[in-house]
Amino acid sequence: MAAMLLGLLLFAMQSPPIPSRPMTDEGPPLPSTSSPTNNGASSHPNGTLQQLPQIIIIGVRKGGTRALIEMLSLHSTVAAAQNEVHFFDWESHFQKGLPWYLSQMPYAFPDQLTVEKTPAYFTSSKVPKRMYEMNPDIKLLLILRDPTERVLSDYTQVFYNRLQKHKRYQPIESVLVKDGEINLGYKALNRSLYYVHMQNWLQYFPLKSIHVVDGDELIRDPFPEMKKVETFLKLEPQLNGSNFYFNKTKGFYCLRDHGQERCLHDSKGRAHPHVAPAILQKLYKFFHEPNKKFFELVGRTFNWK
Repeated sequence: MAAMLLGLLLFAMQSPPIPSRPMTDEGPPLPSTSSPTNNGASSHPNGTLQQLPQIIIIGVRKGGTRALIEMLSLHSTVAAAQNEVHFFDWESHFQKGLPWYLSQMPYAFPDQLTVEKTPAYFTSSKVPKRMYEMNPDIKLLLILRDPTERVLSDYTQVFYNRLQKHKRYQPIESVLVKDGEINLGYKALNRSLYYVHMQNWLQYFPLKSIHVVDGDELIRDPFPEMKKVETFLKLEPQLNGSNFYFNKTKGFYCLRDHGQERCLHDSKGRAHPHVAPAILQKLYKFFHEPNKKFFELVGRTFNWK
């Protein structure tokens, strides 16, 4: 009887994503509405089903998460959610429980793995515990870029968003520096302190469950990085060099899938604003020690300035 009621509940929750806004209170623990053994699967007459994700791209913002999920979806055994779900970090979504989360997943065949990406997960302190309570064996993908480059990309995105809405914006120097020193109140800087957030994740997940993708290398040469992702996820090797081609007009790699070509949105790959060399040096110096701490945590180094 309990199983029948749960099935009816999951069927009733099949609705399109509902826009919402994040809230700050953590709220109660994750409702226990399904178990990792059956993955909360909800079936469809054509043989496909919605299932809780076995793979989650947890971040980082402006690290290349959209490129990563698009490239990963080239693999025939991967079904990717199209939108950022924000289940674990937005209270208005989390309170709806696992049935709502399940309803946001794509329909996939039984032999496919489901993946979603929400870049804000990595820097939200409450997410690791909530995700662990859903599935302690989930595979996590974290894509990072040089922290200084990530800060500049972060600013660039906000700059263009405000420009399109005809809103005022602050020059980049005024947000990066305050009273001659790095502005520690600038949120984009906090997002680039990778070791702080990684420590939180390692309280719940072993390092072997988290694969760190080099976002800078993914931009320069995506194929080798995606082969590492395939290996980590234990996927049958399918991706090859012909899946990626460099688009000279856009200035970055695009995808080729069964003869069909597609590129990321024009909002990707925007040029960063000019920053005075003295300010860049301050940023490089600021991130030097945090980067070292992150390298120690993950047991590898990256070619960051």
